[in-house]
Amino acid sequence: MLDSELKITTISGEISSKDIGICHSHEHLFIKRGKPYEVDPSLVLDDFEKTKAEVQLFKVAGGTTIVDAQPIGCGRNSNWLERLSLETGIQIIASTGFHKLDFYQEHHWIFDQNYNELCALFIEEINNGMYCDGEEGWPEFKSSGRAGLIKTAANMQGAAGRYFQLFKAAAKASYETGTPIMSHTELGFNALEQIKLYTDLGLKENQLIICHLDRKMENEDYLLHVASTGVFLELDTIGRFNYHSDEQEVKLIKSLIDHGYEDQILLGLDTTNKRMKHYGGNIGLDHLLNTFLPLLKENGVSDQQIKKMMHNNPSLAFSKK
Repeated sequence: MLDSELKITTISGEISSKDIGICHSHEHLFIKRGKPYEVDPSLVLDDFEKTKAEVQLFKVAGGTTIVDAQPIGCGRNSNWLERLSLETGIQIIASTGFHKLDFYQEHHWIFDQNYNELCALFIEEINNGMYCDGEEGWPEFKSSGRAGLIKTAANMQGAAGRYFQLFKAAAKASYETGTPIMSHTELGFNALEQIKLYTDLGLKENQLIICHLDRKMENEDYLLHVASTGVFLELDTIGRFNYHSDEQEVKLIKSLIDHGYEDQILLGLDTTNKRMKHYGGNIGLDHLLNTFLPLLKENGVSDQQIKKMMHNNPSLAFSKK
């Protein structure tokens, strides 16, 4: 299939992949209060106008599309995502799927719903529209926007235990709909295990986007091995100075480029309320475009390579296969 024929599902409808524009490949625009707040209060993003102001910063800086990586049942606000896209003109790719089990209340349906029901739920959100509830019980109330991505996640135990059934349901939904999977790794660990599981279940490497691979600089050799599998590499520890500096991030990206992996790199900020200016945070949703990309250029990364990371690669990674 020609690139021009590939389609991406945004919350407002399908677009041609070439129309993705400049894309942040991993953000969280809204997260309701609830279990995420109990885990970490900085995760909660529950003020529509503050998030809208952040998205306007992104738009003024030249941004076009944002991938929202919050799945059903743990704080996603699909109604607000639709409204945000309508009011700002920014294209939003929303997620179905599941997050780490830490983010769900005890006795949540995510712990005991069977594989077939989970798979059907993910497919329903992709084909017919997302639900706007699901935190307290099995989802009932629909919004009109469809999910364009399947989010999956595991903690340090990897894809074992309950996670195995969840990963299998996500893989089947991806296989049947062609929708890409974005998978959370804990600090970059167990990425190869996730990739093998998904490919064993019939998915192609270009359907997989692996997250948080840049959290720890000592994982560089491991990251290069992950890159050799052909998956998309989603890097989002930009501006997260409790992990490392942006200068160290630049060095890591240059290493990936030097080893021939520039066609697989995706960039984002993985935002929290501690990092959005309008929530009192320290960098803002324009940090990647206004501060980090100029730093890449100062260190010898070309405009064409930056275009790949911000446009060409996302246009392929988030398209239906």
